[in-house]
Amino acid sequence: MSKAYVSAHQLVAGRYRLLETVHRESNRVCWYGEDVEAGRPCLLTQVGLPGEPDGDSARRTVGRIMRTSETMARLRPGQVATVVEAVAQEGVLWTVTEWLGGTPLGELLSEHGSLNYVRAARIGLELLDVLEAAHGEGITHGELSPGQILVREEGPVVVAGFGLAGATLAPRLTALSYASPEQARDERIGPAADLWALGAILYTMVEGRPPFRERDRPEATLKSVDRLPLRTPLRAGPLAQVVQGLLRKDGRERLTRPVARQALTRVVKEDADAAPPPAPGPRLRRAYTTALHATDPGWSRRTLIAGTALAVVTVAVAVLAVTRELPGSDTSASGGEPRPPVSAGTPEPDRPSTAAPTPTAPAPSTPAEPPTATPPSPSAPALPPGFRTYRSPEGFSVALPQGWKPLSTTRASDLAYRVVIGAPGDPRTLAVTYSSRVGPDPVAVWRDDVEPGLKETAEDYRRLGNIRATTYRGQAAAEMEWLADVDGTRVRTLGRGFLIGGGSGYSLRWTTPAGDWDDAGNRQALDAFFRTFRPAGA
Repeated sequence: MSKAYVSAHQLVAGRYRLLETVHRESNRVCWYGEDVEAGRPCLLTQVGLPGEPDGDSARRTVGRIMRTSETMARLRPGQVATVVEAVAQEGVLWTVTEWLGGTPLGELLSEHGSLNYVRAARIGLELLDVLEAAHGEGITHGELSPGQILVREEGPVVVAGFGLAGATLAPRLTALSYASPEQARDERIGPAADLWALGAILYTMVEGRPPFRERDRPEATLKSVDRLPLRTPLRAGPLAQVVQGLLRKDGRERLTRPVARQALTRVVKEDADAAPPPAPGPRLRRAYTTALHATDPGWSRRTLIAGTALAVVTVAVAVLAVTRELPGSDTSASGGEPRPPVSAGTPEPDRPSTAAPTPTAPAPSTPAEPPTATPPSPSAPALPPGFRTYRSPEGFSVALPQGWKPLSTTRASDLAYRVVIGAPGDPRTLAVTYSSRVGPDPVAVWRDDVEPGLKETAEDYRRLGNIRATTYRGQAAAEMEWLADVDGTRVRTLGRGFLIGGGSGYSLRWTTPAGDWDDAGNRQALDAFFRTFRPAGA
């Protein structure tokens, strides 16, 4: 693999030159470097040590890392990056490992978005080979993450980082999204922590994002790992069960290595002819940015998260699973008075969609045309007085009260869109969303993907009753109602999400001031929305 050398003036331990950053995590930076004395490439990892360790403590840390590395290199030659030197200086630990080639898995995922589940299963089996050898010797990696895995064009993956667990800041602050719940609680860890990390890595490979996203503060990320339910994997195919089994909160209930191996082997054998994704090409330097960081800097991160997680049932799946942080047009849990939409910045690369393409929506800054009256057809449902049928550029249609029109439209390529409809000065809103990435169980989508975000960001959120399974237009559907405070007003929301086939779905969310919920006009409007809504193509 060719490398573009860049100038660097710092020499680590007097002989290793830092050339290029290849991976960053919360408390760890990996560099491609050069051993200037031997004239050969190497990989350097920089981590912060807890506090200011004394000389004896630093020597013990270095000794443990070297011994663990030697043991693992003997057990799995060619699959473990051997540490050739470890140096602790000025509160920083540097490890220097031999360069075996390959691309960090984290960078590969940044380039391709996600991997075919068969390719992910093969990588998982190679990781299991290394973990089985380590656990047989009483060694727990404890820091496994995509940044510690090098994927080569030929040969099995290479695992780095053995011996670092316990040397870094506690609780674990290097790859927070891959920490196990017991690590999040700063408890003693064992092989079960590595199996959790394996499940999190498999999840990330097929979904294109970790099972628990990185948050503003380390403690918030660790809290989500420990307490929030797992978002249902949507692209895992036959890997879904093994991923969910490895990501059980209780380490005693996680899949064992033999069971995980059997499941992964079955996926590979049953799909032996499935085409893997393109082999990784030369690694390019890139900025680690997402659509979140490209948005209007005047909006706070909390606002952006709220606009994403609280959109509605179907768009939550598409936005969180595909675009990570697509801002909505309001910041409330209930969809009160909409605010101007925020530019989504540069979108992530498009991914294959199983749904038919939807018509292109107008840019958010383009004023939408008001609803137009459409003569009713003999088969069309009768409209209440003052209602007109609105036909959206996105393809759906719905009856709206006089004066109502789209207030904002936000979309994530052809994967998802959200249209908020209302009238100036009217506190009520109807939000219509579409997603081409919806799980097969609408109840689970509300429970596992939407409600955790509501609990985290909505002010004084309270669900009303149970999440109800139902049908709508002959398809599986689910409803959920909740209360929340928006700018000092208590509002009530009813959301109905439903499937339309091919992995796609819609949801409708109706929000009014809580005190006006039972008004005759509001009940009439809600009934009209549900009776007249027609999905695109219906």
